[in-house]
Amino acid sequence: MDGGRPSAVVVGAGPNGLAAAITLARRGWRVQILEQASRIGGGVRTEPLTLPGFRHDVCSAVHPMAQASPFFQGLPQEVLGLEWVHPPVAAAHPFDGGGAAILVGSVEETAAGLGRDGAAYRRVVGQAVTDWEALAPQLLGPPRIPRHPLVLGRFGLRALRSAESLARQSFREREARGLFAGLAAHSLVPLEKAGTASFGLVLAAVGHTYGWPFPRGGAGVIARALATHLETLGGRITVDHPVRSLDDLPAVDAVLLDVTPRQLLAIAGERFPPRHRRRLRRFRYGPGVFKVDWALDGPIPWTAEACHRAGTVHLGGTLEEVVSSEAEVGRGDHPERPFVLLAQPSRFDPTRAPPGRHTAWAYCHVPHGSTLDMTQRIEAQVERFAPGFRSRVLARHTRNTRELELENPNLVGGDIGGGANDLRQLLFRPIPAFSPYRTPDPRVFLCSSSTPPGGGVHGMCGFHSARAVLRAQGA
Repeated sequence: MDGGRPSAVVVGAGPNGLAAAITLARRGWRVQILEQASRIGGGVRTEPLTLPGFRHDVCSAVHPMAQASPFFQGLPQEVLGLEWVHPPVAAAHPFDGGGAAILVGSVEETAAGLGRDGAAYRRVVGQAVTDWEALAPQLLGPPRIPRHPLVLGRFGLRALRSAESLARQSFREREARGLFAGLAAHSLVPLEKAGTASFGLVLAAVGHTYGWPFPRGGAGVIARALATHLETLGGRITVDHPVRSLDDLPAVDAVLLDVTPRQLLAIAGERFPPRHRRRLRRFRYGPGVFKVDWALDGPIPWTAEACHRAGTVHLGGTLEEVVSSEAEVGRGDHPERPFVLLAQPSRFDPTRAPPGRHTAWAYCHVPHGSTLDMTQRIEAQVERFAPGFRSRVLARHTRNTRELELENPNLVGGDIGGGANDLRQLLFRPIPAFSPYRTPDPRVFLCSSSTPPGGGVHGMCGFHSARAVLRAQGA
């Protein structure tokens, strides 16, 4: 203890660990973060992966949920100093023949580009945008008694459906169907599964409310800004400090672990009753990703004009193609034509590459633990919608699921979401519990994306975990 101040150790300096530490430090706690890697940030880092002068986001690149996050909104923005870049088009979804559907800030403008599905889009997605302020506290935290039950019920009638059925029954044309399928595919769950529509609705609503921005200079700027803010609050961060057991830690009032259930069991499992250990072992991880970073000698030569204005491009074609691709991954197969998520930050942020050059980043979903090289299949999808793309590649850097996990143990089997996002586990993670952040040891708390609200760079898992600590301490 330090002058009577309560103290905490946070294990892991990813965005949730940093958020947990900041939340406690702002309440006067003495906080230290221990990070096993030599750099902070977890998946929120930017590094020169290819050639000199090219800076690539190691994992996350575009951060719509950070803008929507009450944790980030509650921080002093002038202190963080983050400059958010908002591309003219949040996300584009091209089709064969040169057309593309786009997600932009305005519901009306997006709907206007969807032809006869414009009215349906305004009805389905526009309602979520209208209700977002009431929905956000419910969607960005643990399950709770809703303050606005009618609003939540109205959202749930659509969100609990499968993305495939909602898209087919709501929209008639390929543009709206494909756009919604691409948004929902961020779930890493086959789109015929219940609950996948929620991802499409939330990402569309956030896009219309806050955009899909990224920080100038790269994702690593977020981690550095949070770390600097923590240090101004008196918090400390120690890197190159692995924690293998609670016995490795000093005596403190609370320990918060930014890890998945597998690491939680390894570090603290001996402190838990056998039944709790069995429940944690049943936690399921989702599919993995195969990621490619490119150094390019020019911009990607998209056929669809809208793609040149987009920060994010979804490559998968029609609803039927995206559904088929994600279903193959769900069966443990590797699709020949994978759904590809691509970000092109250097179009709007010249700090990412030398003058006249560009960077791009993409991944596709693959079975959990896959080691298959998907480079050619990913590049074929880019070439499909941007003929001549391959001729612009100066260098590439790839990571399969095993390499991703080796670099960041939280990415178990290449799962970037902290666990499978099927309906049951999306609502109740890591196990059904009144407080999903608490453990049987009253000093030990979980603060990773394996807790609500799940994956994404929003810090809300750490924020809610820290608030659980404060409640437990009567603060």
